[in-house]
Amino acid sequence: MKIVVLNTGRTTGAYLREGLAFYENRIRHYIPFEMIYLPEPRQLKTPAENLQKEAEGRILLRSLDRFDFPVLLDERGTRFNSTGFANYLQQAMNRGTRSMAFIIGGPYGFSEEIYKAVPNRISLSEMTFPHQLIRLILLEQLYRGLTIIRGEPYHHG
Repeated sequence: MKIVVLNTGRTTGAYLREGLAFYENRIRHYIPFEMIYLPEPRQLKTPAENLQKEAEGRILLRSLDRFDFPVLLDERGTRFNSTGFANYLQQAMNRGTRSMAFIIGGPYGFSEEIYKAVPNRISLSEMTFPHQLIRLILLEQLYRGLTIIRGEPYHHG
């Protein structure tokens, strides 16, 4: 199985890029992995929230058919502890999933079109995080989940 993280826009903070590179390299020791950065809508400088979500949604929709198991990161999604998340990954592998895509939206979340197109949703926390920081949190949890699956000592509890 290949895991993809589909992002809207680039990661701007150097500290975030460094952390992402660190976990990307670790994840690749276990499983094929790719970070994809979709372009932000160009025509919108300071758009209304709904227009921004719709424009980002159109870009995301063009990418979804490449993945057989897309998952939105959404505050209303299913919550797991780290062991539960590892089980979620393992179940996807056991089903023969070829490509699992975790989708991180922009600062305003997802359009209704995206919610209709992708029924699978998980939440990494009840707290709200900047969309660029959630990338790093997700990669750390992916790495942690893969070490749990392999029975390695990174995860302690």
